[in-house]
Amino acid sequence: MKRVLGLDIGTKRIGIAVSDPLGWTAQGVETWQHVSRAADFDRIAHWVATYEAATVVIGMPRNMDGSKGPKALWTEEYAALLQERLPETEIVFWDERLSTVMAERSLLAADVSRSKRRKVIDKLAATVILQGYLDARS
Repeated sequence: MKRVLGLDIGTKRIGIAVSDPLGWTAQGVETWQHVSRAADFDRIAHWVATYEAATVVIGMPRNMDGSKGPKALWTEEYAALLQERLPETEIVFWDERLSTVMAERSLLAADVSRSKRRKVIDKLAATVILQGYLDARS
């Protein structure tokens, strides 16, 4: 089975996570500082190639009522451009509502300092998104 890459895409940072080879667990890879879309896509393509990922799961930032707001539409546009860059890779969306909240709570429970939380929150949110997708798939 091919690995799955998970992304928590923000305007400043992108959290990146990857599944284990069996597709059971998600692990954080990195938090990428946004430079440009071209640089973002190169970095994502690097991880897709490195892990031989067949699928990229992108967190879809829906409103609490399930509707799509401006951020969700922006994410769909971003994903469409990423799909052009990675035509052989399946791109799927996963509801990311509360993923950052869950990640923040986990870090607070672990007594991680504010400065350290800022550095890893996006990577952990990507891990939460990917784990949700993996759990639903199995």
